[in-house]
Amino acid sequence: MSTYEDLSFSRTGFSGTARLFPLPNLVLFPHVMQPLHVFEPRYRDLLREALAGDRLITMAILEPGWEKDYEGRPAVFPMGCLGKVAAHHHLKDGGSNLLLYGLCRARLVEEMPPTKTFREARAQLCEDSCTAEDAAARPALQQRLRETFLRILPRMPQAQEQWDHVLGSDISLGALTDIIGYVLDIGAVEKRRLLAEVNVRRRAEQLLEHLAALGSPSSAARLPDFLPGFSAN
Repeated sequence: MSTYEDLSFSRTGFSGTARLFPLPNLVLFPHVMQPLHVFEPRYRDLLREALAGDRLITMAILEPGWEKDYEGRPAVFPMGCLGKVAAHHHLKDGGSNLLLYGLCRARLVEEMPPTKTFREARAQLCEDSCTAEDAAARPALQQRLRETFLRILPRMPQAQEQWDHVLGSDISLGALTDIIGYVLDIGAVEKRRLLAEVNVRRRAEQLLEHLAALGSPSSAARLPDFLPGFSAN
């Protein structure tokens, strides 16, 4: 891997055009780092352009039925996640391994005409929302979310040190929900719901429901390592 690049980002500097990297089961969230293995020619082109410019890539989620037209332009879920290449390594076969850091939610408004090998869309960046009532309830909700999550951690002692650092740090409720939502083994459909929810309180409440189910004795679900393996395009 190359050394880590500058991950600063200004929303005002975003062009409004998102380079799309659509995958069927990978849901990227803000505040997390995702390893990716790039080997398809169109995504090599995408990465080349991103590295030559702003290093921004938007992870999109393919809608069900994508198998019929994977090489074309199958439908994508309307909410994606804008990410920035944090590090990359070019391989001898022409592919690349990279780490993509999630920056913010991006609503995909309209796909652009196919003028390049990869897909692009006009996108609107989405801020987390929080009403005055939500703000008052936030400290208690954040504490409850942390405590509920901690009760599941004994199942994954290999990640205990990492999670002690994350849960002990002074992060926002929005960032906490995104990090926990990213690692939970709840399936792509439920992760898409979490990604699409911009209201932080509702997102936290959804997560608490999932954590309650994961903590039940009958649950077969598991929590993966904090940093997943490389996902292939």
